[in-house]
Amino acid sequence: MQEPAEPQIIDGGIAASGFAAHILISRFVDHLPYYRQETINARSGVHTPRSTLARTAGNAGAALFPLFEALKRFVLSCPVLHADETPVAMLGPGAGKTKRAYIWAYARGEFDAQQGVVYEFCLGRGSQYPVAFLGPSTRQQGPPGSMKEDQPAWQGTLVCDQYGGYDAVLDRRVYPQRMAAHCAAHARRKFDELIGTSEVAKEAIKRIGWIYHVEGQFEGMDAQQRQAAREQLTRPLWKELHVWLRLERGRVPDGGSIAAAIDYSLNAWDALTRHLEDGAVPIDNNFIERQIKPWAMGRKAWLFCGSELAGQRAAIVMSLVQSAKLNGHDPWAYLRDVLERLPRHQNSRIEELLPHRWRKPNT
Repeated sequence: MQEPAEPQIIDGGIAASGFAAHILISRFVDHLPYYRQETINARSGVHTPRSTLARTAGNAGAALFPLFEALKRFVLSCPVLHADETPVAMLGPGAGKTKRAYIWAYARGEFDAQQGVVYEFCLGRGSQYPVAFLGPSTRQQGPPGSMKEDQPAWQGTLVCDQYGGYDAVLDRRVYPQRMAAHCAAHARRKFDELIGTSEVAKEAIKRIGWIYHVEGQFEGMDAQQRQAAREQLTRPLWKELHVWLRLERGRVPDGGSIAAAIDYSLNAWDALTRHLEDGAVPIDNNFIERQIKPWAMGRKAWLFCGSELAGQRAAIVMSLVQSAKLNGHDPWAYLRDVLERLPRHQNSRIEELLPHRWRKPNT
């Protein structure tokens, strides 16, 4: 009597976990569109139509969804959270044309000991997407035992830029346990755009540069040490910058570009200097921008997502792959092992397969 076959990530399919992982890594790490993978495989005498590659990748992405949900819970358990968004193209149904969609990215704080990043594919850039992702407010939660009650709203410090889509997420009347920490790099860029035409911009860049130079000396410190060092060394520089910006603002006319650059900092000064109050908060949002970079590289290679479902599954895979890289893992080894173990792994122990807990099997 023949023994039953081992459970596979794609039930009834011929793609083993190693091959499925290879397809996903080729597309989402090496940014190879399916037609190029098909050509590369053909050189080795392996016939893999692009439709087969796409179907295998989609099925693998669907199978990874429970692990993605666990990763989301892990990322949202951090009291310091980075957020950013970037456009991607999606093929519209029927018309054969692409339309703009967005990837929203959320990552645990740059200084957190355990790293993770999660992406969400959305059809727009409105505030409803981060509001839903970060959880409902107390007044929106349902009765005891309801689904909404099981999804508590995230609380903590959100590191982000000054895009208005985050205003609803950070409304203190609705979310009193949330605070904004704005990005010093964005404030600096406003002046950097004017450095060729404005002496004020040059001086602002120099002063912000002093702050960054000192901030760089805090690498390796824990949150308490970093906050103490900032209190002694960089808070005085921020105070001097604040006084100087207010003085210069009184000298420049309203409506000009340099006035707008100064107002960008002054109008959000508390959030811009939030990191001075908490050593776990970074000075800027560059960390999440680095996590979004693979999407920018990918859209130049595979150009667009074939559908909303394809975009959602791409976000699942990219979340796990990038989190694996953040934790120092080879993404192919991680995906191959996870795809092999998932069919027989208990869902109650799914967290064991998250990148920050995963260990490479002994060979």
